[in-house]
Parts: sequence; C-alpha cells; structure tokens
Amino acid sequence: MSAPQVTGQPTSPLSSGQLVRLVAAREISTRIRDKTFIASSVLMVVLILGVLVFQVVVNSGSDTRRVGVAGGDAQLGAALEAQAEALDLDVEVVDVDDDAAARTAVEDEEVDAAVLGTGGSAPELVLREPDSTLEALVSGAVSAVSLGQVLSEAGVDPADLPQVTVTTLDGDSAADTQRTVVAVVGVVVLYSLLILFAQFVAQGVVEEKASRVVELLLATMRPWQLLAGKILGLGVLGLGQIAVIAAIGITGALAFDVVDLPGELVGTVLWLLFWFVLGYALFASLFAVAASLVSRQEDLGSVLTPASLVLVAGFIVAVQAAGDPDGTLATVTSYVPGLSPMVMPVRQAAGEVAPWEVGVAVVLMLVAIALVVRLGGRVYSGALLRTGGKTKLREALRAREG
Repeated sequence: MSAPQVTGQPTSPLSSGQLVRLVAAREISTRIRDKTFIASSVLMVVLILGVLVFQVVVNSGSDTRRVGVAGGDAQLGAALEAQAEALDLDVEVVDVDDDAAARTAVEDEEVDAAVLGTGGSAPELVLREPDSTLEALVSGAVSAVSLGQVLSEAGVDPADLPQVTVTTLDGDSAADTQRTVVAVVGVVVLYSLLILFAQFVAQGVVEEKASRVVELLLATMRPWQLLAGKILGLGVLGLGQIAVIAAIGITGALAFDVVDLPGELVGTVLWLLFWFVLGYALFASLFAVAASLVSRQEDLGSVLTPASLVLVAGFIVAVQAAGDPDGTLATVTSYVPGLSPMVMPVRQAAGEVAPWEVGVAVVLMLVAIALVVRLGGRVYSGALLRTGGKTKLREALRAREG
C-alpha cells in the first residue's frame, strides 16, 4: 500500500544537527538497555578472557626442570645455566651435598636429574626418566667446563677463542605472530559487532515502520536526518563497546604476560577500531536501506542476506589471510569495499603492508560509503512510508523522484 509522500522541508525549530543528535541519543538510550546488547557485551568479554586464559595455560605447559649438582660445583652450575639460556630452556640448578644425596634426590623426585662425580674425569648423569633434552644440556655444560679447564692449563684464555655471531633472517616472525593472533581475535569481535549493530539499525527501522512511529518522526524531520541519527547513535554505542572490550583485552594480555610488544599491540587494536568505524558506516547504511523495503521483522532476513553474505565472506578471507597475508586472494580482497575492514587489519598485522595500500583501501571504502549513502538515502526516503508489504527498489526510487 502506498502512503502519501512527504514533500518539502518539515518545519522545525531545531537545526539538522540537533535533530540528528536527538535521534542518536534516543537510539543509545534504547539499545543500551537491550538484553541482546548486554548479552553480546558479556559474551565478548568472556571470549577475550577465555583466549587469554587459554594462552596462559598453553604457555605454562613447559615446566621448570630441576637439575641437582653433587658437591655444589659452582663452575658446572654456571655452565648449566648458560647452556639452558642458550637453548631457551627453563632450568633450575640445585646444589646437593654429595653423590648419594644427589641420587636420593632423583629417586624422591625432588629433582629431575642430577650430575654425580663432578670432581672426577667421568661425571655421571642420573635421570628420573629418559630425557634427551637434559642429556644434551648436561653434556654441553660438562664439555664446556672441561674445555675451559684444558685451555686454562695450556695458558689460553677462553675469551680469545672465536665467538659465533648469530643472525636471524626472520627476526620479526614472533612479533608478527603475536600481532596476527591479536588481529584475528579482533576481527572475530569486529565481525560480531558489525553484524549486531547493523541488525540493530535494521530492526529499529522495521519497528518504527510497523508501529507507524516513523510517520510522527517524519513530521518534524527529513528521512536522511532520521537515518543519520540512527547510524550515528548506534555507531557511537558500538565504538564504545569495542573500545571497552579492547581495553580489557590489552590490560589482560599485559597482566597475564601473553604478549611482549605492548606498543605494537595497541597499534593493532587502534587499526581495528578504525576499520570498525568504516565497516560500520557502510554496513549500517546498507542494512538500514534494506530494512526500509519491508514492514515486518519476518521479512528482514531476505533483504539483509546479500549484505550479510559479504560480511561472512570478509570474515572467512580474513582468517585465511592470517596464514597467507601476501597471497593473491588476501591482497585483492583487502582493497574491496565491504571486505577490506576485516582483511586489511589482518594483513597489516601479519606482514608488511605499504602505506599506499592502506590508503587505497581507505579511499575505496570512503567512496563506497558515499555512494551507498547517496543512493541508499533515496531508496530509504522513498520506501520509509510505504507499508503493507515488501517494496521493490525501483518502486522506492520512483516514489522518491515523485
């Protein structure tokens, strides 16, 4: 059924900015008490804390190995600690009175291994159970001490021997991995919030159409002001929610010592917030315009499916991009509006992305947002007062032109 079209500018003592802010404040106050919003906030926080706890459990899986040294040989103890540090092992050296006490300590499981006969020419390693790592560790330490003694007797200073310089070609791999994990978790949150808040916008549009509240609202404001207020209000709420979640995540990651690069972690999170703003502006506009074509909540799914599929595709590609950030699929989709808000932050975290690449992706997103707002605003304006069934795009555009 067609409703009469609103022509001309509605008279109002308030400016456009004030009207937009009023609608935005109304959306915030309504949705902040919504059970779905509260549940999603709690779920996101639980998700982040769960990931942090999982990382702590995984990282704590490598127990400290205790190695007893009979007779408290300080030189061998120092060599064991140096060897453990070189092999990146967590080893605690325990001084034991004599060989008998050292063997007993192993039998009583007070230590994992013990070195006996440290003063002789044939030291013995006693293990609680076979452990090739400890065998290599002790063998290396004993050899280092013996070599030092031989060199000293020969009048050669061990410090004068050639030292090996270690150069790691991929020294940033660990840092990249940490940033990638943060980015992937962030994209999960980003995807969830984009879906949630874009649907909030769509549901609000249909609710107002079904209850005829929109007719009262349009008596005092233009359709674009109503649309802008909805998008702005829920956008502020969504940005606040993701900022709180990000703050909790960063604080927890640093408190649990899950990450080693707090500065780069913050940078990754800030980029995620930036891409959320762009992604939300695009998808909220798309969802609002699509929702204006129907008058019942039951019909929302059919009009929201195309935009939802774009979000799903972006999420899938983003996860794939974590393993192959320079691949053709990840590179191309990181420029595609609608996909770039999820793919580009993962590429930025997982590898080197030139500033011009980010700039191109941002410009393309802004152009897409401008086109959606311009064309979508016409559809929204033409379809908003048409109730009784599903409105076709062509009908909405004609109604607006009329």
